[in-house]
Amino acid sequence: VETNLIKDVSGGWNDTDAQMVAQEMITDCLASGWYNKFTTRYGKEPTVIVGTVNNKTMEHINTSVFIEEVQRALINSGQVNFVASSEERGALRTERLEQDEFASEATRKAFGKEVGADYMLSGVLNSVVDKSGSKALVFYQTNLKLIDIETNQIVWNGQKQIKKYVKHSKVTW
Repeated sequence: VETNLIKDVSGGWNDTDAQMVAQEMITDCLASGWYNKFTTRYGKEPTVIVGTVNNKTMEHINTSVFIEEVQRALINSGQVNFVASSEERGALRTERLEQDEFASEATRKAFGKEVGADYMLSGVLNSVVDKSGSKALVFYQTNLKLIDIETNQIVWNGQKQIKKYVKHSKVTW
């Protein structure tokens, strides 16, 4: 099946939903006032780190699918920079430690040169299920927000809602 075809086999959260949420969040995020305020004040693109995005639905949803799409599109827009996650930074710091011991002085990378993030992207994916027999209405709500790391102010709060009608011989939600 082509990856650009829209297929909804189960009625649950799927790749099409993840792509739709990502695209709408990207558009909303870049069009909101926080971005212009930041670039006007500091004269540079903001730097973001991905925090926690919780799945509070009754389904197993890998939230990293659409978060990676959001991150990729924001980076590729040239308007937002991202720094590595805490997990990725741990691996990079280990690599620098090993370079200190094993790499030539000319090629080793120095400590203390990391870029600090201006904002953290975090969020939650929720769902509500209204079920009767073999029919169900599933309402998904995705909320993402950007939080100023220095002040803890929420500078952007994006929301996308999806509602699906599901009719199966056996609805398991």
